[in-house]
Amino acid sequence: MTNINLAQALDLSKLAEQAKKDAQEEAEVRAIVGDATDVEKAAQLPKPSGYHILCAIPEVEKELDVNGFKLAKADETMRMEEVMTTVLFVVALGPDCYKDEKRFPSGPWCKEGDFVLVRPHSGSRLVIHGREFRLINDDTVEATVDEPRGIIRK
Repeated sequence: MTNINLAQALDLSKLAEQAKKDAQEEAEVRAIVGDATDVEKAAQLPKPSGYHILCAIPEVEKELDVNGFKLAKADETMRMEEVMTTVLFVVALGPDCYKDEKRFPSGPWCKEGDFVLVRPHSGSRLVIHGREFRLINDDTVEATVDEPRGIIRK
């Protein structure tokens, strides 16, 4: 059995710390460059604080059905649909969401995994790995929907 003195033990803990930092930096670089795993990408999603809700914007359909004909949408049209969408997918709730019983006497208006309806331009927009997300307030949710396809903004 090898005896390790205090100085050597401190050196080993510093090496372990540095290895952990290096691994985190490597994961961040792979995520930025586009070689990140789904787990690494998920770890980069912000955790909503307070009464905020993290929502993903559902993917916009790339084709438009006009009288049975499929027409490709222009990139600008798809971008505007993403920006103006009223349907969001709830990814995570902040720790204080729906805790105020005076404001929410019937309980939470949504939960993780729900599709919700909000007003256009609601929340703070952010893009992570090419996917748009929004941070909205808990009182921004106007309804939940089981099937969001077919819901369009007027």
